[in-house]
Amino acid sequence: MRWLRTQRSRSSAADGPARDRARMVAEQLEARGIRDPALLRAFSTVERHRFVEGHEPYGDHALPVGSGQTISQPYVVAMMTSAAQPPEGWRGANVLEVGTGSGYQAAILAELGASVTTIERHEALATGAAHRLADAGYADRVEVVMGDGTHGWAARAPYRSILVTAGGPSVPGPLLEQLDRSGGRLVMPVGDREHQFLTLVVREGDELTNKELEPVVFVPLIGEHGHRAD
Repeated sequence: MRWLRTQRSRSSAADGPARDRARMVAEQLEARGIRDPALLRAFSTVERHRFVEGHEPYGDHALPVGSGQTISQPYVVAMMTSAAQPPEGWRGANVLEVGTGSGYQAAILAELGASVTTIERHEALATGAAHRLADAGYADRVEVVMGDGTHGWAARAPYRSILVTAGGPSVPGPLLEQLDRSGGRLVMPVGDREHQFLTLVVREGDELTNKELEPVVFVPLIGEHGHRAD
């Protein structure tokens, strides 16, 4: 009987995060209009509590991840991912993420089937994210690099999608140059330090089409083509 009680206890502990993910998907994503089955499945699969520390990892709010950075609430991650999706889908897509943070957004993209390069300027965050992504089984689909994200990562360009997880005054020129010329999609918060609009840029040849999606507030994008460090 002691063994049975232990097994039930372990099962209950494991079921807790799974229930939290199911509730997150239903109440925060589906209830707000996210309908893509693959995207919902990815959010149901990736264990967010592996990527954030502290209270309520599945809560409807941003959370600190260290080095003055944050992880966005799940709905914002889903909205950005949905907006950045290539017309042909994520499977095999070459993707750049600017601002690795905890690694959660990169894990979602990898779970969807993308090949991800994610760039982070804070060594502690980059190292921590690389370990978390490896522990979660995504090391073969995500490469974590360090550098000024406003320069992008030319070695892997062009990218079908670029997601920028910090707000800048404008879209950095190097990122636009590294965007695929045949329908490449870039999603980034654009504005001042206090308020931004999540902006979608679609590239067709030399033509760029911009669309403002939703008002947001992100941490500042620091770098040569972004905001200056405080």
